[in-house]
Amino acid sequence: MDVRGWLRGLGLGQYQQKFWDNKIDANVLPHLTADDLKDIGVVAVGDRRRLLAAIAALADAKSFAEVPPRPPESASAIGVQNTAERRPITVMCCALLESSRATKLDPEDERATS
Repeated sequence: MDVRGWLRGLGLGQYQQKFWDNKIDANVLPHLTADDLKDIGVVAVGDRRRLLAAIAALADAKSFAEVPPRPPESASAIGVQNTAERRPITVMCCALLESSRATKLDPEDERATS
């Protein structure tokens, strides 16, 4: 990770040289404290808080990214056969309530005569 670019993205580009001079890279960032930031010349309390919050967000994002995704269970391991297939389907809706044929025949009979 480019710490200088990260600082510019936070709107704190004025501290790029101070981070460079103190050899602060992505591996050191998670270990910085407010006192460390004060020592390297981040005088404003607001800037220190902003930096610490951004470092914490980076650490959270990094730890989330480092967690490997759980491999999917195989179909045979959970007792399911992989027989799925894509089938086109057509849906038709009809109202046969008032139809004289609908009142006389069961659906199975109606299907047989159609």
